[in-house]
Amino acid sequence: MSRVPVPVEAGDGAMYAPLLTRDEQVDVLERLDFVLRNISELRKEVEELRSSLQHLAAEIIADVRSHLEETQKVTRRRRFPFPRERSDSTGSSSIYFTASSGTANTDDGESEGGYTTANAESDYDRESERESEEGEDEVSCETVRTARRDSLDLVNEDEAPLILDSSLEEELGQLLQQADRLHNGDEQEKREGFQLLLNNKLAYADQKDFLWRLARAHSDMCEITEDADEKRSYASDGKEEIEIALQKWDQSAECHQWYAILCGQLSEHESIQKRIQTGYVFKEHIDKAIELKPEDPQSYYLLGRWCYQVSHLGWLEKKTASALFEAPPTATVQDALQNFLRVEELSPGFSKAGRVYIAKCYRDLGNNSAAVLWMNLASELPANTKEDAESERELEEMRSAWEE
Repeated sequence: MSRVPVPVEAGDGAMYAPLLTRDEQVDVLERLDFVLRNISELRKEVEELRSSLQHLAAEIIADVRSHLEETQKVTRRRRFPFPRERSDSTGSSSIYFTASSGTANTDDGESEGGYTTANAESDYDRESERESEEGEDEVSCETVRTARRDSLDLVNEDEAPLILDSSLEEELGQLLQQADRLHNGDEQEKREGFQLLLNNKLAYADQKDFLWRLARAHSDMCEITEDADEKRSYASDGKEEIEIALQKWDQSAECHQWYAILCGQLSEHESIQKRIQTGYVFKEHIDKAIELKPEDPQSYYLLGRWCYQVSHLGWLEKKTASALFEAPPTATVQDALQNFLRVEELSPGFSKAGRVYIAKCYRDLGNNSAAVLWMNLASELPANTKEDAESERELEEMRSAWEE
């Protein structure tokens, strides 16, 4: 940046002096460079936000279109009811889906709406079918969607729990102990535990303690595999398993806890709005798990991580959350710290990662002496999990930054 001359005296013998000194010019250049960099970053964030909002709008349009199409189908069924196929099945859900399938019967003529009618049926049969179909249309879609759940709810756990005979109960107890031991082992043992539970799914799929452990094993496999598609597949399958369990055992803290964990793992492969939406679901189920089992340190650790992540949301995440939800998620570093300290209160040395988080919280709050104390305490614990290993690297980075 060249100096701008300013005349000191008028006339041919005018003298010129720079407006800025060299140091001032360097300072201006640095400030301009900082402004340009920030403008560039802001432009990228705006583009990402625009892309996310466009994706959200497309999803909303697709949902509305799907709803309109379903409404039109219901209207057509009321005007031109299908003849019910004669079947040995009397289940309401199977009848509903047969009537909705739209499969044409080429043996008979077509009605004016393009739907096939059974001309060979008697007037009585046709009238009966019409009344039956109109009655079925009054059944809400929610009833149909929950048909699978209702089939599982034939036996209420609290009123009439499924009782195993003594030999099967003993075998299940041994199986669950072995699954717990393998879950706490290395990666190879986690794989063995996953396969063990899969092999016994047919025999114990109606047992609560078996199902949430099977979901946990899916979570283990999601953690140890490196392939992104496999991670997503394990998380999705595990989430389906635990959803089935929650439909029967809504008062199980473990079911709520592992549902939250698998939702979080699955959201890692979703868009930013899906991740934010999953954050609400995660918090809801962890709160429920704590309500049902207030002495479980694992739930407080998970809640502490959620609070810490929310307290460190970036500008883009906060703006997206504000655009999507009336009340964006809020939490502070102090909230996170209280939950991590609660973990240590319930189970001292619960995890290496937990103590590293405590050190990070104290560092963020400006309490350096407490941060150093918890860094040293974290160093005393072994790295038993993949998360512990990652926290070990964070610990080294914190130490290096402190020394500098």
